Amino acid sequence: MSEYDWNLKEIFKNKEEFNIMKKGLEEDLENISKYQGILCENSNNLYSCYKLFEKALEKYEKLYGYGMLYYNLDMSNQEGIKLYKEVEAIGTNFSTKTAFMTPEITYADSKEIEKYLKEDKRLEPYKRDILDILEEKEHILSKEEENILANYGEVFSAPENTFEVLTNAEFKFGNLIDENGKEQELTESNYTIYLKSKKEEVRKQAFNLMYDKYKEFINTITELYLSNVKKTTVTANLRKYKSSLDMATKNDDSNLKVYETLINTINEKISVNHKFIKLKREILKNKEFHMYDLYVNPFEQGKDEITYEEAKEEVINALSIMGDEYVNKLKEAFTNNWIDVYAKPHKRGGAYSMGIYGVHPFVLLNFVNSKRDISTIAHELGHSIHSYYSNSNQNIINADYTIMTAEVASTVNEILLSNYQIENEKDIEKKKELLYELLEMIRATLFRQSMFAEFEKIIHEKVENGENLSCEDLNKIYYELNKKYFGNDIIVDEKIQYEWARIPHFYSDFYVYKYATGISSAISIANKIIKNGTPYIEKYINMLKQGRSKKSIDLLKMVDVDLETKEVYEDAINFYNEKIKELEELI
Repeated sequence: MSEYDWNLKEIFKNKEEFNIMKKGLEEDLENISKYQGILCENSNNLYSCYKLFEKALEKYEKLYGYGMLYYNLDMSNQEGIKLYKEVEAIGTNFSTKTAFMTPEITYADSKEIEKYLKEDKRLEPYKRDILDILEEKEHILSKEEENILANYGEVFSAPENTFEVLTNAEFKFGNLIDENGKEQELTESNYTIYLKSKKEEVRKQAFNLMYDKYKEFINTITELYLSNVKKTTVTANLRKYKSSLDMATKNDDSNLKVYETLINTINEKISVNHKFIKLKREILKNKEFHMYDLYVNPFEQGKDEITYEEAKEEVINALSIMGDEYVNKLKEAFTNNWIDVYAKPHKRGGAYSMGIYGVHPFVLLNFVNSKRDISTIAHELGHSIHSYYSNSNQNIINADYTIMTAEVASTVNEILLSNYQIENEKDIEKKKELLYELLEMIRATLFRQSMFAEFEKIIHEKVENGENLSCEDLNKIYYELNKKYFGNDIIVDEKIQYEWARIPHFYSDFYVYKYATGISSAISIANKIIKNGTPYIEKYINMLKQGRSKKSIDLLKMVDVDLETKEVYEDAINFYNEKIKELEELI
């Protein structure tokens, strides 16, 4: 094992240790199941069961984490495949044996549970979890009705599953001629690569091939998507939410005001996005500026190579602003085998960070000596340090931070890295490239995801109001949103009306807005770190230590980020505008 590989022995030294913990978990689960039917009879039962649940969860996280990490190192290894299937089965057993807890708290007398929480201080570590269950009580149906809905789970997932099979397994987009004059097959995975081509004809081919295929199947995909929307709106109505959006935001630890404030503020400041689109057109100097020209970086200097040691140094230098404690943890991650660095045969692709409670986070990379990898390292280590702080300061139940805050810590690191690189770059052409990349990241995450979020809101509201929608209706709504978000300095090609049909996130209703709130929060926090230094950094790290012990909105308020007000979104847009001006001054 080298310094560039995971040391999974920090979880289990051998399979014997794994089996001992597995046996211990099985015993814990059997003891938990003894509380079924009597969980809420008294506060002692509730405490004793939760204490066992906490112990069991710690064991399960180690078992599952070990199995997944081992498997991801070589997904062709039969031993790894077998181990992963084993931990999946352990997970199913865990869910089955603990499934009674939420329903029993839900159907218990709320006042009695609240009395337990007030009088029995031993329940304090579990208070947030129990209160969350009680909060959802008004939306829970009878046991019989809940059972019916549960049995329809596989049916409800049919639209998304069918969409994935259709677009990933069945679609063939055809071939294009690449920059080198070679014929290549277009796929969903290489589409973005061709959209970033310096050759306009390559970009145009890719765009047309992609949306010709979606146009061909637009009626089928419309039915799939509308079926998914109807499933969500019917469920929200049955559960007595104000709307499907109300249901989604509450499940996100958010609320309607956050969603609506984001969309309204973006619409009020949409001219700033138009300003960047106009600048893009002027930089490219094309006679015509099309939707397929959006993704090319005209300042790209080529594929800069960098060693992993150089990448580590740049990340540490960029994040040194965070102070010694934070930087020392970064160094520990780099030197103590938190990271599996290089691409290997059959290793899982992409990158992720996985916190293992009671051990430390593990980061998967596929480093290929590209300068683009530096941002990935900073991003994933943002998750890792967040996990380290939350795991070190909370019990395992409260340590698992929500999706609303998950991407904030990682994106803060990306913004700080980008700011450091731009500030310290002496080569004007390279500085232009870095500024353009940052602006494009903000455009794609803040404005594009907000456009998606607005589309979802419109469609769900129309379905809830009883309107019958056709593919032409959805296409027109999406096309008009593109015109609004991109402005008059680009030709909004007719085929862009089919783009909505290829967005898989639309089958996870109202998911995408969290990308926009996440980057807005991250920009606000990063700017405050730069301007205010140590006092603010201490507030930020304290927020990371809270895990999910408070509501996500309240956690962000700890660092002066209020997602219910316009200020955080306006700050992000102002930052975007400032960077546009910086780029203009360099051109």
